[in-house]
Order: sequence, then C-alpha cells, then structure tokens
Amino acid sequence: MHMADALLSPAVGGGMWAVSAGALGYAVKKMGGNAKSGALGLENTLDEKKIPLMGIMGAFVFAGQMINFTIPGTGSSGHIGGGILLAAVLGPFPALLTLASVLLIQCLFFADGGLLAYGCNVFNMGVTALLAYRFIFKPLVKGGASKGRITAASVLSVIAGLQVGALCVVLETFFSGISALPFTGFLILMQPIHLAIGIVEGLVTAAVLSYVQSARPELLASSASGEKLPVSLPLRNILVVFVVLTVITGGLLSIFASANPDGLEWSIEGVAGTAELEQEGPVYGAAAAVVEKTALMPDYGLGGNVPEAAGTALAGIVGSLITVALAVLTGLCIQGLRRKPRAA
Repeated sequence: MHMADALLSPAVGGGMWAVSAGALGYAVKKMGGNAKSGALGLENTLDEKKIPLMGIMGAFVFAGQMINFTIPGTGSSGHIGGGILLAAVLGPFPALLTLASVLLIQCLFFADGGLLAYGCNVFNMGVTALLAYRFIFKPLVKGGASKGRITAASVLSVIAGLQVGALCVVLETFFSGISALPFTGFLILMQPIHLAIGIVEGLVTAAVLSYVQSARPELLASSASGEKLPVSLPLRNILVVFVVLTVITGGLLSIFASANPDGLEWSIEGVAGTAELEQEGPVYGAAAAVVEKTALMPDYGLGGNVPEAAGTALAGIVGSLITVALAVLTGLCIQGLRRKPRAA
C-alpha cells in the first residue's frame, strides 16, 4: 500500500508529513522516558535488549514486503505490511520507528513509495497498525498467548489495520482532489481487496508469532506489558533464525514474487484505467529529483544487462542490511537520549 506522490496534493502530502512526524516524535519521547504506560495504554520505554531485534525484525519485514503473493481470481497481489508483527515482538513504539525506517529506505534507495507520500505511508501502514495492536491484538492475547489466541488476534488486528489504512488512502486521494479516483468507486475496490490481503498477512503473522511464542514467550509478554526483558535472557538463537529467514526471503523467495499489481495499483487501474497517474508542479519535481539522486536500485533492480533475478536478490540483501543499520542506529540514539543527564 505504498502511495506514489501523484496520488496526493502538496497540501495533503505535507499535512500527513506533519501528522506522521508528530507520531514519530511522540514515540521517541515516550521511549526515552521511564514510565511503562502512556497514552492509549501503550508500552513506552525502550528495552536495550531489543535494539538488535529492531534491526533484524525490520530487515525481515523489508524482505517480506518484497514478496507479493497472488490474490486468486482477482489479477491482483498483496504483500505483508508487518506493523502488527513488529508491534508484537518489539513493542508498539519501537515497531512504529522500525517500520518508518523500512519505508524510508524503500522510498529513498529503491524508489518504492513517493517522498511527498512518505507521511501518508507511515500513517497508513504504521500508525494504523499501532492502534490495531492496542485495541485488538493486546486484549485478545491478554490472559494467555495460546496459538489460537495469537492466530485470532493476528488475523483480526491485521485486517482492521489494513481496512483503516485502505480507507485513509481513499480519503487522502479524495481530499487531494484526484479526479481520476472518485471516492465511491475507489472505495469499493480498495476495501475488499485489502480484506483478502489482510487475511493472508494475518495468517503469516500468526505463524511467525506462534514460532516466537514457542521459542521466546518473554518477547510477546514484554511487548504487551511494558516490562523489560531479563538482562540474562539469551536472544542469540532467535536473532540467528530471523537473520537466516531474512536472507532466504530477500535473497531467494523475492525472485518468485507475483508480477500482478498490488492491491492499491489494482484498485487505481480499476477506476482510472491506468495505475500510473501523473502530476506536474515544483513540489512533485523536487521530490522526484531527490529520489532520483538517492535511488541506488530503483524498482529493486540494477537495470542494464544484469539479470532481473540477480538484481532482485541483491536488492533484497542490500536493503535488509541498510534496514538493520538504520533501525539499530535509531534505537541506539534513543538509548543515548535516555542516558543524557537532565538539566537541574
């Protein structure tokens, strides 16, 4: 559900940048504090033991988002968003910052999602997942994270987050005045296709979280309660498992991703007759110029005479490594803020 710049007016895009920047700033502020629970009843401290997990789980989600799975009978495809998965393992605020890192890397280095649209993408995929985690996932697993509870919580919260996110996309294009995407027609296509995508992602999320619960149940419990992990708790094995899964997913499975348009592109094409809308103006030009300079591997490939499969595999590995670096750096910076002595 990565929005392109052409789907937004500069006013809406800029406004959503401000909204998402506020959400990310709030997350940083709360993670840098000492209280266990803040607004919305969400855990808001940074557990230093989870900083490496921010990097590895972020890389896993980056790689996972490269794999589009076919939605049978539609001609469309979908990919995981990863917000609920990250929130359950890392805690909601670290998850929001990690997913924002993934989206930033996709935008700048791979030209996936517009720079003007970055605020919308963070909100539609990250903030909505955070709220779904708080109001659906946490209550459903409270009192015992059995496999059945994890499955129900994962599927329902992912569906809810995607439905709200899809609705936000429709509203953002509507308030942007994108005449090629009339509200009702766009809504009628966006909601059902993202329901189907949500069911698949929910089951994938449930499978991953069921493994995490069996291997290290302390992770899901600490994310839900806000309690820090014991210093002596070993995480090496689970880190190694997700490193291996990330390499396999990004470096191998991504080659076999569906070529069908994703749910957003499919919906746009169904209404407008084309998935490639265009807008002209200085803001769009400036945003495109920035991405053109930073995109090392646009569309997850190298172009030229390099085989597409090799380019995709390399993009999966390189993107995962950059994600690890940015997410871990984010965690370390927040850790540094917490340790910085306050003025008397």
